[in-house]
Amino acid sequence: MRISMHFWDPEAKRFPIPTWPIGHPDGPDKEVLATYRQLKARGLRPGGQAAAGQLGWWIRGGQRFAYLYWVDQAKKRRPMTPAKWASIEQALKARRTCPECKTEKDYYINRLVGVCGDCDPDALGAVDPDGPALAA
Repeated sequence: MRISMHFWDPEAKRFPIPTWPIGHPDGPDKEVLATYRQLKARGLRPGGQAAAGQLGWWIRGGQRFAYLYWVDQAKKRRPMTPAKWASIEQALKARRTCPECKTEKDYYINRLVGVCGDCDPDALGAVDPDGPALAA
């Protein structure tokens, strides 16, 4: 990965908060600052704190940023409750249930098509994002 010095701004003179290029060896101390995903991997969450800094990198069409949070101010993640698990399971079941024939499939129903392959055999073919399924 190529490192862009465009994002080197630890004093926050060009960007609103301190900024480092992603992957730079002299970037922020990984024991002190962490991204949301790094906190999550440690079983932590930002806990309402404001971002202390950010990592920046280029992608096709622009810039991307990942906020950095203080590890010592992070809080423990809340555990999933049985009610939350049930809610997620219900939502996933709804995505697998065809609204036409009301049967639950072993796959998610394509939202652009709106019905399962049994109700519309052409639905398994090419899909025009601006309209109904194209005939094969």
